[in-house]
Amino acid sequence: MTAHALLDDAHSLLQDFDIRPLPGSFAAEVVGLDLGRPLLDEDFARIRRAHLAHPVLVFRGQRITPAQHVAFSRRFGPLQIHVQKKFQLAGHPEVLIVSNIKENGAPIGLGDAGHFWHSDLSYKEKPSLGSLLHAQVLPAEGGDTLFADQHAAWDTLPEALKARVATLRAEHSYLAKYEELRARSPWRPALTAAQLEEVKPVVHPVVRTHPETGRKALFVSEHFTTRIVDLPEAESQALLAELFAHSTQPALQYRHQWQPHDLVFWDNRSVTHLAAGTPDHLPRKLYRTTIEGDQPF
Repeated sequence: MTAHALLDDAHSLLQDFDIRPLPGSFAAEVVGLDLGRPLLDEDFARIRRAHLAHPVLVFRGQRITPAQHVAFSRRFGPLQIHVQKKFQLAGHPEVLIVSNIKENGAPIGLGDAGHFWHSDLSYKEKPSLGSLLHAQVLPAEGGDTLFADQHAAWDTLPEALKARVATLRAEHSYLAKYEELRARSPWRPALTAAQLEEVKPVVHPVVRTHPETGRKALFVSEHFTTRIVDLPEAESQALLAELFAHSTQPALQYRHQWQPHDLVFWDNRSVTHLAAGTPDHLPRKLYRTTIEGDQPF
């Protein structure tokens, strides 16, 4: 086969898809792409560029297997294994089941994931670059996911507050709300000594710089940020409350209303997210992978 023929053959594998910004938000939808097909480097590079421009990307109509979900996620970097190993998908430890479904009286997945605003795995030395959540079973009502733009949160912070927090550091802990969640749900078992070793508290800057775009973002959340180090406790809590309220205000939010087979890919360096809630009697199940990121700076 000639070089020209090889080039024509390669271009025939390129997929014809559109990236459409969702009006009034920082999100975009990807339409016409099939992640079940081989993805050429050229197409993948286009997706990467789109993800940096739109911190939430919605891939519509993805009838992919867990193995394909994992393979696509891994192209962005190493995958992180969640501490709740009992909710791993069988055969795919990289996949966390997010679900309110019970079988034989026992939950099959983490049913209260996203109960508080957070950035996934911010309690790790290398927090998540991004998460990919794939719809499996959707409720007839409810089940939305809210995202809040933390670049815009920083940009709209009053100048005096910017100057105050610019060099501060905060502690993040997986255990921050753990007992509160355990008290009201069946999804949070007591952690073993080995699991506790996996989730030791870490300290990150309150304002982080995106390693690929250079944009600044607030990097605190009500779920995992426990205190601002080097500040008295009362001052720390008052400042965090102010930052939490500012960073999740409705003007900064995008509400994702799930459609069948959606795969949503968000940048944990740029946004926080919250589960809006699902009626208890309506089943919901999604599969999540999480990509390891860099140490925040």
